[in-house]
Amino acid sequence: MPKLSAFIASLLFVLFASMGIAQGTSVAFGSGQDNSDQPVEATSENLSVDQDAGTALFTGNAVIGQGDLRLFAPRVLIIYNQDQSEIDRIEARGGVTIVSGEDEAEAQEADYFVKDGNMVLVGEVLMTQGLSAVASDKATINLNDGSAVMTGNVKSIFQSNNSNN
Repeated sequence: MPKLSAFIASLLFVLFASMGIAQGTSVAFGSGQDNSDQPVEATSENLSVDQDAGTALFTGNAVIGQGDLRLFAPRVLIIYNQDQSEIDRIEARGGVTIVSGEDEAEAQEADYFVKDGNMVLVGEVLMTQGLSAVASDKATINLNDGSAVMTGNVKSIFQSNNSNN
């Protein structure tokens, strides 16, 4: 009977722990280096600038870089602040890949708030670090400190680089 109780307790622990993961989990992403003072570089097949709206639309294999961060997407809209002196945010759509160091994230769309260093990924989010991966509906990454919070249908596989054969 004590073995059965220990088994049930272990099962309940795993069940409640996995429920917590399903609600949201914290993970690390990128180098944690603050790239916000680095210049933003952009390349694409097409560029459309709207001075009145303070936007620049990059379409066709757009690549946005800042420090060691790279963002790839078919469509990227850069929105400047009110006096158009700085970039306020970057909106990427159509299937987005973000690479920082050895870490990678994919989503259907991403919004990068340059000043505070936060990036919000939505839609089929997948983050990989080495052999480990976390999938969710949404991720909020703070690129300044490398932290990330995953929410909605979180699934994870954590695997060390050490193999015991």
